[in-house]
Amino acid sequence: MGQFGIGQPVTRFEDRRLLQGGGRYLDDVNLPGQAYGVLVRSIHAHAKIRSIDARAALKAPGVVAVLTGADVVKDGLGTMQMTLKRKRPDGSPMFAPPHRGLAQDRVRYVGDPVALVVAETRAQAEDAAELVDIDYEPLPSVTSTAAAVGGAPVYDECPDNVSNVFEAGDRAATDAALAAAPRVVRRRYVITRVHAQYMEPRGAVGSWDPIEERYTLHADVQYPHRVRNALATNIFKVPEHQIRVVAGDVGGGFGTKGWQYPEHRLMLWAARKLGRPVKWTCDRREAIPADEHARDNVTEAELALDADGKFLGLRVRTHANVGAYVSSDRNLLATFSNVVTLVGVYAFPAAHVEVLSVLTNTNSTAPYRGAGRPEATYVIERLIDDAARELGLDRFELRRRNLIPAAAMPYKNPLGVTYDCGNFPKSFEDALTLADVAGFAGRRDASKARGKLRGLGIANAIERAAGAQPEFAEIRFAPSGTVTVLMGSKNQGQGHETTFKQILHERLGLDPREVRYVDGDTDRVAYGMGTMGSRSTVIGGTALWMAADKVIAKGKKIAAKMLEAAEADITFADARFAVAGTDRGVTLKEVARAAFQPPQLPPGVEPGLYETGTFSPRQDTWPNGTHLCEVEIDPDTGAVTLDRYVLVDDVGTVINPLTLKGQIHGGIAQGVGQALMEQVVYDGESGQLLTATFMDYAMPRADDFCDIAIGSNPVPTKLNPMGAKGAGEAGTVGALPVVISAVNDALAPLGVRDFGMPATSARVWEAMQQARGVETAPRS
Repeated sequence: MGQFGIGQPVTRFEDRRLLQGGGRYLDDVNLPGQAYGVLVRSIHAHAKIRSIDARAALKAPGVVAVLTGADVVKDGLGTMQMTLKRKRPDGSPMFAPPHRGLAQDRVRYVGDPVALVVAETRAQAEDAAELVDIDYEPLPSVTSTAAAVGGAPVYDECPDNVSNVFEAGDRAATDAALAAAPRVVRRRYVITRVHAQYMEPRGAVGSWDPIEERYTLHADVQYPHRVRNALATNIFKVPEHQIRVVAGDVGGGFGTKGWQYPEHRLMLWAARKLGRPVKWTCDRREAIPADEHARDNVTEAELALDADGKFLGLRVRTHANVGAYVSSDRNLLATFSNVVTLVGVYAFPAAHVEVLSVLTNTNSTAPYRGAGRPEATYVIERLIDDAARELGLDRFELRRRNLIPAAAMPYKNPLGVTYDCGNFPKSFEDALTLADVAGFAGRRDASKARGKLRGLGIANAIERAAGAQPEFAEIRFAPSGTVTVLMGSKNQGQGHETTFKQILHERLGLDPREVRYVDGDTDRVAYGMGTMGSRSTVIGGTALWMAADKVIAKGKKIAAKMLEAAEADITFADARFAVAGTDRGVTLKEVARAAFQPPQLPPGVEPGLYETGTFSPRQDTWPNGTHLCEVEIDPDTGAVTLDRYVLVDDVGTVINPLTLKGQIHGGIAQGVGQALMEQVVYDGESGQLLTATFMDYAMPRADDFCDIAIGSNPVPTKLNPMGAKGAGEAGTVGALPVVISAVNDALAPLGVRDFGMPATSARVWEAMQQARGVETAPRS
């Protein structure tokens, strides 16, 4: 394994460069002669565009161009295309209207881009954007998920606002199970809309080379090759080699920096029209109106139990708000790919899920850390808590009674997927011990003595990770023996460089400090699906492992020639080829140098040493774990304080325990943020966005958290040679439900029932007052 091998807590190699100011983020990219683009965005949730008058803007100082939807149509820019095949409930084809880059006849949400102003400086573009005169005719709008069906139509062609429906499980068996069950618990849960709030807002720099007839896009994206493919195939309809996408350092993505944003095509399009690069940088106050959002579901859930508390069936009906545009598959991923985890880690004889995707006058929704898994875990864990309270059962015992035993693995759940491995009962018991659940009663009494309410939350989480899509890696030796690793995945702050160098060290014994790492450039990296869904270590790491195996295999042939031995007698370990049973050997570097010298090669071996690996898993992996947390609530103010947090996780083989903890801490922070304070809010009547800035959109800070205790129960998977399952979303999936579970437990003695997110002090205080029979003034 060595100092830098798998399992070692190696500090991140990239941090020195980043902490010294050596990062190269999108805003650091400036090209000779570039102009600056600013987008004019809709101020209405829904309106007809009567006219656009750009004459005053075009006369403003420094203005180069003002482009509108009419120009998009004139130049024949295409739109994104769906590959998913869905239907509406009546059997008719899915209604999935794509975004066209710039609005043409109507705007359909606050922030919908209407015009692009290009000027010599950003300040000039911003000033001119205010001079673009747009005559709107406001129309009725709907922003509420619950009111979408039957609300004001977002499109005349789809009057009921239903885009499509997705189902999983056995409807008939589930209906029968619920009909015959002696106990059925029914609840409605609302999962709020949020924004990813990455540290670096989005941006794009587009350029056009008329000599090579090539576009180059610099953008902070998670999937450079997929962005290239989308632009080439759908938007510009040119061969992929005519587009280059470059993503440098990315200041957070979390799934939301996708491959279809209008600004990517607009900057390239404008650059070609104007004959000079064009740069757009999203202002922080522009981010929420400009970006895709996430979550936003309303769910009706029913849990059937027998007289002993064994689960008999689960029926779930969800309305998922997909916003105003469904431009590509990613806008539906959270509505179907992870609903299969609604049964959680529990044994269910029958289950059925129906997800209705509904259109509203809001930003499109897309994957955000967890992408449907936090929502699914929230529903099942809240439902189990509520069932325990309603039926007078112990919530820990109810879970224990229904956990899938380790001996049942592999286990096919009733929603159609197979958990390949895991020991859910052990994680559960280990977490209860680590959290000292036995001592909770004493801590609750101590809180009561201080005039506080204390609650304990529990959530068992499982996530679908590392989906069966390919990933690429290349190991490229130079004639001098130095090495470069090129990865198809894209780092956004997770520590990929460190992780992949550790895997390379494990297989080849190379000193990570002597390895160059490259990602994010479609001209330098041959292929890649990008980073999302906890896939990079699992799939990208395995691709790198495969490439390393090829290096070893070729190296053995060359070493056999150099050592005058049979290839079968050559062994490899710690960056050295040796003749078995002797002290004779050569280093990997020596073999690499020899690989470029034809006289030193055996017959039939090509010169050079550069190997690739492409890995596509046969199925998903299933990271899982148990979260517990304790909160204190001030009954006078409703303020919620996180006091204790414990997690026992199974992410399979741990590559780096240090970076794993960082991933878990970050994921927990995002789950806690949504549980306690984060929410995108629209005015119900006007459709206006009410939370566009940090003045209104609350974000968690360091002092909102407590110490986090992390335990590990690794059950390595056999789906890849490392045994890794993925860890990027582990914290978020359980944090969202466990915090609300704790808040409900604290409020239960007051008679508060069914309290949902976000647990802001105002909402908690109002819930307590209502439980006491005290009227409160309605909030505006």
